[in-house]
Amino acid sequence: MADSPELPESPVLPTPPSGGGRVRWRRFAVLTVPAVAVTAGLGIALAQGALAASFAVSGQQFKVSAKSLEGQGFAQYGSVDVNAREELIPVAVTAIREAKLNSLCQSVVTSLPVIGEISLNLTAGQKTPVEASNLFVDATQLSGDAVFRNIEIGRDASTLDKGPADAQGMQDLFAQQADTVSITNLQQTAWATNAGTFKLSGLSMNISKGKKECF
Repeated sequence: MADSPELPESPVLPTPPSGGGRVRWRRFAVLTVPAVAVTAGLGIALAQGALAASFAVSGQQFKVSAKSLEGQGFAQYGSVDVNAREELIPVAVTAIREAKLNSLCQSVVTSLPVIGEISLNLTAGQKTPVEASNLFVDATQLSGDAVFRNIEIGRDASTLDKGPADAQGMQDLFAQQADTVSITNLQQTAWATNAGTFKLSGLSMNISKGKKECF
């Protein structure tokens, strides 16, 4: 039997400064891969009750964008969502204790028989920022330019303590957290969003034919 190929050694991450640090989000998000890639183990934990799904997600993802996001108490770790068919969906959970978003946009496109594609678009926070507390976003894609303060990369997901009280993952899984986070040109694709409170100033919602998304 041929020897198994040796895996490359994991790169050593530099210790972040104690003050603020600027991180290109596209590179930073790559660090969530070790946590998101453990779908099988997460599925077992979910079945055993170690993880709690708050609700069954729909079969559609939605897009969210914002001109900027300012958050206090940031945490990120891997988890799974479950749909009504009890299928497991790996996600990266981004949790923020207190968040403010400017120029928020949310869109979802549905394809209906005969009618074709229908778009639902929601906008808010054009003048006064949208405010959210204990915000959880279960996403599969996120991009933007981010600045973190006192960031901890590679922390055990079960020991997170800077985000919302319930923002913790499974033991031994990769996670990261920071005192504050600031993201500009935020774009994300998600399965679900939860918040303790969600205050949308200047809320506007419309439905139209065709495909009209936030990005």
